[in-house]
Amino acid sequence: MDEQKPTYEALGVSSQKEDVHDAIKHEDGGLFPDAFCKIIPDIAQDPTYCSLVHADGAGTKSSLAYMMFTETGDLSYFNGIVQDSVVMNVDDVLCVGADSSFLLSNTIGRNKKLISGAVIKTIIHAYETFLHKLRDMGLPISSCGGETADVGDLVRTLIVDSTLVARMKRQDVITAKNIQPGDVIVGLSSSGKTNYEDVEYNSGIGSNGLTLARHGLLNHQYYSKFPECHSPEIEEKWTFFGQHSLHDKVPHTNLTVGEAILSPTRTYTPILLDLFKSHRPELHAIFHNTGGGQTKCLKFGSNLHFVKNDLLPLPPLFELIQKSSGTDWSEMYRVFNMGHRMEIVCSEGFAQNSVLKIAKKYDLEAKIIGHVERVENAPTSKAHGSNRLTIESPMGTFNY
Repeated sequence: MDEQKPTYEALGVSSQKEDVHDAIKHEDGGLFPDAFCKIIPDIAQDPTYCSLVHADGAGTKSSLAYMMFTETGDLSYFNGIVQDSVVMNVDDVLCVGADSSFLLSNTIGRNKKLISGAVIKTIIHAYETFLHKLRDMGLPISSCGGETADVGDLVRTLIVDSTLVARMKRQDVITAKNIQPGDVIVGLSSSGKTNYEDVEYNSGIGSNGLTLARHGLLNHQYYSKFPECHSPEIEEKWTFFGQHSLHDKVPHTNLTVGEAILSPTRTYTPILLDLFKSHRPELHAIFHNTGGGQTKCLKFGSNLHFVKNDLLPLPPLFELIQKSSGTDWSEMYRVFNMGHRMEIVCSEGFAQNSVLKIAKKYDLEAKIIGHVERVENAPTSKAHGSNRLTIESPMGTFNY
């Protein structure tokens, strides 16, 4: 491998999406600018309610599902990317406290030459199956159908996206404006096994950083084997430059590399709904560590110093990605969730007496992983640029 360290940007992807944020910085921030998602006036024009429209998807994870299916003929590899697409929307919206009236639509873009009708049928059925599971967890969510487009000129294999619409009472909105110095940060594990998941073990990968995970783990045999699964604009040295095949085992797990990367994104729906029932005022902020990984919190609140100094154990897959790709640890924390994908900011007493107990009820590993301090002598501004993050880990101390 080239001595130069790989970065997410070298693969044509940005963990921080600076250009996107620059493009929208002057746009209306909605009714609650400090909320995790943009919130708009109620679609039914009720002044006591508000609405959210959220769009996200499985990203390039769908490309790996295609690779595994091509090698094995097993259509079930497409089931997980549907869960990824739904959870990336649902769990984002849960971060603002929404818990009623969810409507979901899907948008599938395919290269019809490679993605058959059997694959599309599997995906559509997987949507209905997973939405049924969410309803069983207590989330009132319904399908509005969707759109399947044959766009082979634009899409090399497959895109699985979803759009979610929700309504909620304005008085129930949770925003980062409520964060207080001295609050603790509770991390909810992204890996392992909960009592509401079907998988025996979740690698914790989620749906972010998959471009780096795929190319940094998989070896160069896949460059010529799957030309449809990499961009011709990326230098060949950064295309499938890792050390492993799809079928190598991930250390300390029963998963292959392909299976581990395809672990479906865990939803935290039952834990959060449980907290909303009687503890909503105690929840000062909720962060979903998706784009930006462990640095996601920097985008919310102002003049805050987030200190993460007691993280959950690092799941084996992230260690394997770093070792195989040679990516700097500081970059790893910027790209991946690194072991916990949902954070709850609250008082220490509430964390100990309620959050951790509710997480245990669902066999979900959780712990206080840090705290929040005030940035002293910060400029008087609502800009998130005054925020700071310190991560203290066995791999080093990193400041963002």
